[in-house]
Amino acid sequence: MANTALLLIDFQNDYFPTYEGAKWALSGTEAAAAKAQVLLAQFREKQLPVIHVRHEFPTEEAPFFLPNSDGAKIHQSLAPIDGESVIQKQHANSFRETSLKAVLDERNIDQLIIVGAMTHNCIDAVTRAAVDFGYDSHLAHDACATLDLTFEGETVPAKHVHAAFMAALQFGYCNVDSTENLSKLI
Repeated sequence: MANTALLLIDFQNDYFPTYEGAKWALSGTEAAAAKAQVLLAQFREKQLPVIHVRHEFPTEEAPFFLPNSDGAKIHQSLAPIDGESVIQKQHANSFRETSLKAVLDERNIDQLIIVGAMTHNCIDAVTRAAVDFGYDSHLAHDACATLDLTFEGETVPAKHVHAAFMAALQFGYCNVDSTENLSKLI
């Protein structure tokens, strides 16, 4: 397991409905964070690598994760501790124009457990990129969150958005499983 890292993607204040002033509240963020906490505790207990990724847009015109805002900070329930890497990004794909791959390679990481938000965007992008880079990737479906989306006038409920993306990733990209089952890998 020494070559396994936990990737926590965008568990930031603006995504938490219970965070006062959240600019982009998702459906089920708190439940996803609670599951992520289970994995985070195991990784910390076993002193395995933990990497936090946080999104911050470069402009004040962004709808959320504004530069230097409290909304762009990692939520206190999953806040990094000393020794844990924090990668800042400006794109959906956590590998794009960041040091993420270099940090993973420095630590000889070849397996990832991925959790976070938003399922349909940043989780999808980082998972596909990780697999394309050759990482053995595992996605904790119950430790990810998204929101309702609208397409051509039809609203797709968050649970259906989430299920569709998890099904697609499981079909052709990675192992998608529950936090409970993935915790047995640690």
